Amino acid sequence: MTKFKFILPACFAFFFIHSSVAQKPASVPGFFEEVSKMTKSDSTVKLKVTTIHIIGNKKTKNYIIQREIPFKEGDSLIISRLLDTLEQTRYQVYNINLFSEVEVTPVIISAHELAVNVKVVEKWYVYPTPQFQLIDRNFNDWWKTFNADFNRVVYGVKFAHYNFSGRGDQLRIFLLNGYSRNISFSYSAPYSNAKLTEGFRVSGGYTENREFAFKTTTNNKVVNFKRPGFVRNSLFASLSYQFRKGFFKRHVFTLSYTYTNLKYRILDPVFNPDYFNSSKSYAGITDLSYSFVYSNTDNVNYPLKGKVYGFTALKRGLGLTGGINMLSLSGVYSKYFPYPKKWYNVVQFYTKIILPFEQAYINRRSIGYSDFYLRGLEYYVIDGVAAAVAKYTLKKKLFAFHINVPFNIKAVPRIPFAFFAKTYADAGYSYIKKDFNTRLNNRFLYTGGFGVDILSLYDANINLEYSFNQLGENGIFLHARVGF
Repeated sequence: MTKFKFILPACFAFFFIHSSVAQKPASVPGFFEEVSKMTKSDSTVKLKVTTIHIIGNKKTKNYIIQREIPFKEGDSLIISRLLDTLEQTRYQVYNINLFSEVEVTPVIISAHELAVNVKVVEKWYVYPTPQFQLIDRNFNDWWKTFNADFNRVVYGVKFAHYNFSGRGDQLRIFLLNGYSRNISFSYSAPYSNAKLTEGFRVSGGYTENREFAFKTTTNNKVVNFKRPGFVRNSLFASLSYQFRKGFFKRHVFTLSYTYTNLKYRILDPVFNPDYFNSSKSYAGITDLSYSFVYSNTDNVNYPLKGKVYGFTALKRGLGLTGGINMLSLSGVYSKYFPYPKKWYNVVQFYTKIILPFEQAYINRRSIGYSDFYLRGLEYYVIDGVAAAVAKYTLKKKLFAFHINVPFNIKAVPRIPFAFFAKTYADAGYSYIKKDFNTRLNNRFLYTGGFGVDILSLYDANINLEYSFNQLGENGIFLHARVGF
């Protein structure tokens, strides 16, 4: 693969606008030594929590923070487990994604009593920002396949409020133009009932596209349909309900409807008659899904310790077979292992199956989308109806530092940086019927490489990777994501 050049300062500037490195719980010098003396070194002694002080929240409601604390006023904590309990408290408060810093510190009241201070620094919540988006699957595809063509971008305005009423509710409005048009909104309220166990999300919008992928070649390259003007438009609406009784398990039910109209007859044999698996150039698509997610990590945006697993069942269409009807089952499992001297292991598994195996083209998305990809095969799309991907990463934290912000900005008093060196290996397989077989389908795939992760403000992280694959290709790849 041809290597590409990129300018790091420009990348950093972009992510600073939108996007903290997770801070460890603050140490309390002498606290445990003093408690030990007062209790005559009996580690089974319990300390009663007399009060929980929440400090630093201006917008966020106290009860939203209290909901994530695994103990309440009046509870007793065993001394031998106190540090772990306070550490877990910091993780859980931090992972609601509303704060750039969280400190949890104990204060001795007596030999058997203590208070707990929870100090937070709130993030910026309101972002009326200009938008600059790529329409391609990822940055690498845009850079190499389309030669970084700036005509293939979407621009406009995004208004986002990530803590609209102080209850962690998010409002987003998009007004985008350029290579595609998008007018859309979404509102989510994760704590919509008095017990803070239920929530909902509603969204909708309208899009127009100047091109879209209508088939995949035998060399696993996407072919886009393009004509003058806009060639596809879609109207969509979605409603979700979520249930989260404890701290780590979440259940989400979603009902959505999308109406898609193609302005040209790409269903002709010369193009792709299997696009909708129908003779019509339009489709009304109803999706009903259920997702379960278990997430218990030290940092939801860049985990170094803990695990995440879950599965999703999606029923598309109102029938059983034919057209766009399908049943999709997918699962994910990720485990994060911390080791001494700042070494970390990451093991991840992704899998999915689509029934029946005879599917419309729009339902065959498999390896090459979202996190379901192999590092080193970013330029390829591997369709399929049954697929699995396994990823292993070994990383080492090199160093970390922060730069103080010269202005007195409480939400961003400093900009943190952390650098991790890593090496990795991926493997995968994607099955498809022989009628649609390609070079990379129905065969064992493997890739590997090494790189650097750069973690910064609001957990924005940039992954610089040098990868190689079994095809004898290699190159530099860039991945980035933000924590908001």
